[in-house]
Amino acid sequence: MAMTAVGIDLMLPAFPDMRAEFGMSADSTRVALTVTTYFLGMAVGPWFFGPISDRTGRRGPLFIGLGLYAVSSMVAAMAPSWPLVVAARFFWGVGASGPNSLAIAMVRDRYEGDEMARRMSMIMSVFLLVPVIAPSLGAGLIAVFPWRAVFWFPAMVAVVLMIWSRRLPETHALENRRPFTWSSVARAGREVVTHRQVMALTLAITFLRGIINAYISGSEIILSDVYGYGKWFPVFFGAIGVLLSANSLNNSRIVGKVGVLELIRRVTVIALVFAAAMAAVSFLHDGKPNFWVIAILMGITMPLTNGLSPACNTVAMSPLPHVAGTASAIIATVATAGGAALGFLANNAFDGTTRPFAVHVFAYVAGAAVFVFIGLREATHGRTGGEKPSSP
Repeated sequence: MAMTAVGIDLMLPAFPDMRAEFGMSADSTRVALTVTTYFLGMAVGPWFFGPISDRTGRRGPLFIGLGLYAVSSMVAAMAPSWPLVVAARFFWGVGASGPNSLAIAMVRDRYEGDEMARRMSMIMSVFLLVPVIAPSLGAGLIAVFPWRAVFWFPAMVAVVLMIWSRRLPETHALENRRPFTWSSVARAGREVVTHRQVMALTLAITFLRGIINAYISGSEIILSDVYGYGKWFPVFFGAIGVLLSANSLNNSRIVGKVGVLELIRRVTVIALVFAAAMAAVSFLHDGKPNFWVIAILMGITMPLTNGLSPACNTVAMSPLPHVAGTASAIIATVATAGGAALGFLANNAFDGTTRPFAVHVFAYVAGAAVFVFIGLREATHGRTGGEKPSSP
């Protein structure tokens, strides 16, 4: 799952070199296409990897995804023109969606309930360390090698991961496999989207993704334009990243004591309280409250909301083990696309103060809370929507 972040955060320090290489102005935003097309590929890819893995098993599609990831990153590294770089980034994102979505399906194949939540939280704690380390690693690569090293390095990592992954067993049992036909995929998809528990928690995850996307895209401008601390942004971003990872690791321990459903309930309520406090504080001093107050509230709210995602994903995936690949594809597509749109709305509202960010975060936490409690009600009282599981 960390390969997703490697494909984004490692290349960020190379943006100035890309502009110079392809004749862009120093302040051109065209380089952002490398991120946008990557996310588009990640939104499309799960629809291939999920259903086909329900038919053939997880290992084959996993290797296809890692292979496409490696080849696409090498094409981008050798591309002589900007359009080819952008196209390669799209297929790079498609490849990244394979290990990202299949990892969740593979965990679901082997575990369920509290144990699955514990595993997912542990995975997330490692995943969240990558954005902390990758930009510095990318800057180090550029200092020693030509800037295209930030494209070559992920290809090397993907090849190493392909070799290492040969030791992974097949997790999708033969008796649970489904035919890969349009009608079979449609039935599986219909079963997922008509299941109230699954879709309620998918929408909750979408709001939670919107929060983290708003933070990733908007925190730098808040530090720079609102408080004039732009040079300290890497330190701030890294500190929040450590808190995100530590909270996910802590959740993996707590879930064993209180259970995944109770963990989600408690964290949702606490997150609502701190998000409301941050929104209220953002109206002080013309939208520019004391930096340390807003920083502390952000440092509590972001880990809480981000830590909810793997737990919600666990409960969303629990009722449909027989179509785990398709379910993970639908959850990934809806959450990725919807979360990106919500993050864009929050950042586009920036007015030189902390208000838009804080208010949008509170609104998104509230939206997530509504769907969380709908999903938990369904999980507690049993399935009341959707079709009966169709036979493989």
